Amino acid sequence: MRDVLAELERRREVARAGGGAQRIAAQHAKGKLTARERLSAFLDPDSFEEFDMFVEHRSIDFGMESQKIPGDGVVTGWGTVNGRVVFVFAKDFTVFGGSLSEAHAEKVQKVQDMALRNRAPIIGFYDAGGARIQEGVAALGGYAEIFQRNVLASGVIPQVSVIMGPCAGGDVYSPAMTDFIFMVRDTSYMFVTGPDVVKTVTNETVTAEELGGASIHTTRSSIADGAYDDDLQALLDMRRLIDFLPASNTAPVPELGFEQSLTENDDSLDTLIPDNANKPYDIKELILKVVDAGDFFEIQAAFARNIVTGFGRIEGRTVGIVANQPMVLAGVLDSDASRKAARFVRFCDCFSIPVVTFVDVPGFLPGTSQEYGGLIKHGAKLLFAYAEATVPKVTVITRKAFGGAYDVMASKHLRGDVNYAWPTAQIAVMGAKGAVEIIHRREAGDPVRIAELAEAYEKRFLSPFVAAERGYVDEVIMPHATRRRVSRALAMLRTKDLENPWKKHDNIPL
Repeated sequence: MRDVLAELERRREVARAGGGAQRIAAQHAKGKLTARERLSAFLDPDSFEEFDMFVEHRSIDFGMESQKIPGDGVVTGWGTVNGRVVFVFAKDFTVFGGSLSEAHAEKVQKVQDMALRNRAPIIGFYDAGGARIQEGVAALGGYAEIFQRNVLASGVIPQVSVIMGPCAGGDVYSPAMTDFIFMVRDTSYMFVTGPDVVKTVTNETVTAEELGGASIHTTRSSIADGAYDDDLQALLDMRRLIDFLPASNTAPVPELGFEQSLTENDDSLDTLIPDNANKPYDIKELILKVVDAGDFFEIQAAFARNIVTGFGRIEGRTVGIVANQPMVLAGVLDSDASRKAARFVRFCDCFSIPVVTFVDVPGFLPGTSQEYGGLIKHGAKLLFAYAEATVPKVTVITRKAFGGAYDVMASKHLRGDVNYAWPTAQIAVMGAKGAVEIIHRREAGDPVRIAELAEAYEKRFLSPFVAAERGYVDEVIMPHATRRRVSRALAMLRTKDLENPWKKHDNIPL
């Protein structure tokens, strides 16, 4: 018995050593943690239960039969984050560069299956060189099996990918099908084909960072939802994200204790909107004063900054926040903003997270580049997302709500449950000046007359009371009472029961 126990401990030590001290040192020299160090930082202390520690690849080609390391380049298992069960896998770059073999893929598939059966989130930590070319199609088949499980788990359990090193080729498509992707600046990158292939095929000279670094994927491609300066910062913030997410689509929204008053007014909000309707203000100031303790986890903060999306808590319960940002492009909706918000709203709807929308939108961005880029279809994605959502939807119009953008931003007509407006709200087809120049074309050359007509139009149509008279706005509320009114609306909507007509699935305008 002692011999068996000694052998077990010896094997464990070999597996925990990964690719060995030299490769671990090389990993540290790059400013990166190892796979096991990442899991240790992410999970609660002593909560990690590892699976398949002794699994080895089965390849016998190219001399691989003599190169076997227990674990085969990925660490898998489960643990807890603040006491809540999560399943994890972490690619180990010190072992075969984290490359995916058939056995490696089977380990990932096992935790994917267990996460789905047990209806718990799954988080993947990527630091790998792609498929193990010595195994050929067996590795490719392993990728496809993982992809299939990503699809089946979508909308059932939260799936989060954290890119902490290279992620190329087939490795990128599994993260692409998960709910959120986060990266580490300067040490992580994602691309389908690397710089060498790009140089050969297109004759473009580009670095890995320029091709698929965090700076690209958080600002231009929108592939990544956020980026961090180092591994530890990313891991600690992932713990924070998990606290906002339900375990599955049948689990309740997380609810934490809170101390901030729900009845105390915030008088500073009464002066948030400038007197000049064309002057910007920061919508994040409103968000931080409405959510509990100013705790807001922003999603895609660096992309399409004219709209803000993220998670907060109101009365201790997770809510999704969508808000036009007047500080950027006057809060206008464009293709990027529409896609960003649509995906976020759909995630919230998948997991029964209520959506709170703050509206200050002058319309859709005009121009050939937007129209040629498919603004109609991209704008329709946001409209579709709000219209199909059955979760509680609370909307607050703070200032402008013009044209089709008024409809799209969680209006009453898209089954908004409670729609409020501030006294500063302006709800109309368009701004007063543009409207009177169309209505009174013959007087367009008289600026004094146009100004008079614009003032009359503004008094008649650009007020919240016209919409309130028709029931499109449930009530005009004072800004200082926003947190109290929103929290009461959400409390009332906790028992909301709404179902869409049966369908195999919808056909959102992709």
